[in-house]
Amino acid sequence: MFKQTSAVVAMNLRALPQRAGASSVIVVGIAGVVAVLVSVLAMATGFHKTVANSGNPDRAIVLRGGSQSEINSSISRDNALTILDAAGIRKDGDGKPIGTSDVVTIVNLPKLADGAESNVTLRGTGAKFAALRPEFRLIQGRMFQPAVRELIVGEAALKQFKGVSVGSKLSFRESEWTIVGVFSTGADNHESELIGDAETVQSAFRRTAFQSITVMLESAATFDTFKDQLTTNPTLTVDVKREQEYYAEQSRGLTKLLNFLGYFVGGIMAIGAMFGALNSMYSAVSARSIEIATLRAIGFGAMPVVISIFVEALLLSLLGGVVGAALAWGFFNGNAVSTLGANFSQVVFRLTVSPGLIIAGILLACFIGILGGLFPAIRAARLPIAAALRAG
Repeated sequence: MFKQTSAVVAMNLRALPQRAGASSVIVVGIAGVVAVLVSVLAMATGFHKTVANSGNPDRAIVLRGGSQSEINSSISRDNALTILDAAGIRKDGDGKPIGTSDVVTIVNLPKLADGAESNVTLRGTGAKFAALRPEFRLIQGRMFQPAVRELIVGEAALKQFKGVSVGSKLSFRESEWTIVGVFSTGADNHESELIGDAETVQSAFRRTAFQSITVMLESAATFDTFKDQLTTNPTLTVDVKREQEYYAEQSRGLTKLLNFLGYFVGGIMAIGAMFGALNSMYSAVSARSIEIATLRAIGFGAMPVVISIFVEALLLSLLGGVVGAALAWGFFNGNAVSTLGANFSQVVFRLTVSPGLIIAGILLACFIGILGGLFPAIRAARLPIAAALRAG
């Protein structure tokens, strides 16, 4: 059995160049399926990774009760002072709480790609921003100054929008702002933002309240203490969340949508590729009917013939899967794109073709190959020997 199978499989594979046209249909079709599936899912992976990077287990964010995101929240100055005075917040060397009261608004900037206007988050923050976010670092220019209309721009936003390089002037609400620096925060959500002084942003946009309070906790274990003190305070109506939890909620909806689109579009294409593989393998079996009948007539069993058909379909599908995954990785991995986030502003992120996505794409290719080779293999095993030889 083993010797017969090895002989038939080897003979079958040596004949592949003679069936290059039919074989290429399988390879190209499956490569297209895998490339589309992996590239779309790379968007979901990249977006989720960017948003997830924004969270830290030692940080907590406070919003007005019932608010779905920062842009819908409003916290008064008095309440902000009460929140920053709560127990469980880490203190700096001067004994002051490490936290910021942030103003969040939306401004319009043209995209580099096509010049279309897009929503971008403008965040006004406090002096403790750098201490609150150890991942923050300036990579160009300098930090903005308080009480001056200066902004720093995230590295991701710099690569997506026009007119935000160091020294550029931006006009918002009849006021002119100067870009004085570029910052990185480890490829997280904040790299898609413009950031300036909270009081200055409030004044320019005629705001009197903050949208959120973010604090550094003494440790992740003090979150419950911090939350209980705020939620039991009758003067406050707030929601308190771990920062990781908050950003995971912000990414959940779009990640689900991208996953659905990836599997839906990929599934439709997979069905088409499977029928292409079926047709090609049926053609291969028909073209080799005399060869198969001759093998059966001289004593080869049906099982070696079936296995040879399966091996051919599986190898061609595997080749298509590898080619498709390689194309997705080569053309899409690391590309910066942007999409609307929960604040209805553009979130810039990089497509991420992870090893898990590559493996999933190749496994899908093998699954298509197995289904595509199943019925032709059964037909080859049931092929009437006498009829096939007479037809030859």
